Amino acid sequence: MKERLRPYVLPAAIVLGLLLHKWCAYFSFLVPVIIFCILLLTFTAVDLRRLRLSMLDLWLILFQLVVSTGSYAAVTLLGGSHIVAEGVLIGVLCPVASAVAVVATMLGANRETVTTYTIVGNLMVAVAAPFIFTLVGDHPEMSFTDSLLLMFGKIGSTLALPFFLAVLLQFMLPTANAFIARYKGAGFYLWALALLFTLGQTIDYIFRHGEGNWGSIAWLGALALAYCALQFGFGRWLGRRHGDVVSGGQLLGQKNSAIGIWMANTFLTPLSSVFLAFYSIYQNLFNAWQLARTKRRNP
Repeated sequence: MKERLRPYVLPAAIVLGLLLHKWCAYFSFLVPVIIFCILLLTFTAVDLRRLRLSMLDLWLILFQLVVSTGSYAAVTLLGGSHIVAEGVLIGVLCPVASAVAVVATMLGANRETVTTYTIVGNLMVAVAAPFIFTLVGDHPEMSFTDSLLLMFGKIGSTLALPFFLAVLLQFMLPTANAFIARYKGAGFYLWALALLFTLGQTIDYIFRHGEGNWGSIAWLGALALAYCALQFGFGRWLGRRHGDVVSGGQLLGQKNSAIGIWMANTFLTPLSSVFLAFYSIYQNLFNAWQLARTKRRNP
């Protein structure tokens, strides 16, 4: 029963987030706690000593940095609104989803490959984003150091703590580590819960502040679809060249919308976060389709 229902969990979270957005906004403060739990389950389920950087990691980093800043410049030069330009910027720069290993491994990706870039990709954004936001952000009064500390505080609390806790468990309490790792499948449902709250929070923001900006919102929705297709497609192409098609697609295409929306609200025009709200819908519908197709192929 659980396996049959799994492909419908993500679409259900999206629909409920749209319908119950006011209620979901109240519970958005729980998202960092949920992400912490997801990452702890992910890190305890993999042998951390086997994590290695690869050329795939370097190409993914290069894509995020070049395409995010290049897209911002292109939209600006073509006369697009500042909100749309920032939305595209944050949509590409946004770090890989903390729960990427949950879906990627279900689709056949290598867990070590996915876990490595979950760590490296998030740390890269934590370092690079303050430089970029200093140049293009809407808060010139915020120094690079302040931005860096904010980014590390946000990403470090959800990424570093579960990572070091998993290291402690694997090397000092292997029995406890094995016990927690047995429940790694729960990460998928925790991720759906985080999606529900995050998406609901952003949809609620659109209803409260979208009036007068519907043109920009329409552009953000259309470009989010285009960039979702681009990132999953190019990521799969990169993955194929490095021996893991699924990892490449998921690592480049599956975004941590919770962190990205926080970044937009903190450093950019808050309405630019609508890009990631739309993107979150598209990526999770695509993931649901991938899971259903995998289920049909491997009943």
